[in-house]
Amino acid sequence: MSVIIYHNPNCGTSRNTLAMIKASGESPEVILYLETPPSRERLVELLAMMKLPPRELLRRKGTPYDELTLDDPTLSDDQLIDAMMAHPILINRPIVITPKGAKLCRPSEQVLTLLDRPVAHFVKEDGEHVAYPPT
Repeated sequence: MSVIIYHNPNCGTSRNTLAMIKASGESPEVILYLETPPSRERLVELLAMMKLPPRELLRRKGTPYDELTLDDPTLSDDQLIDAMMAHPILINRPIVITPKGAKLCRPSEQVLTLLDRPVAHFVKEDGEHVAYPPT
């Protein structure tokens, strides 16, 4: 299995994560999930791999989260997944899958724990320095 990233090139966290993967010597499969959203079955599988309930994968900023009243605690997991299927922008990103596991990589340096040869030093787009392992 290679490295897979569910990526949004308009997202700084996603861009930094992808850059860390590449700086670590990997050539990931990049899935532009807004253009090619996961199937319902794949989304459920991703949630299980990350051990996340659907509510924890929902993105609020820049999405129809509020207008769809997705903060309603009575909404079921299936209803939240339905919302993500109808509006893929609600799926938080980036999601990275490697042989070591799957993770929502927020912050982006979380990806380093999933890589075989993680880059030791990285400078994010905003100038923040990341060292791995953390000191």
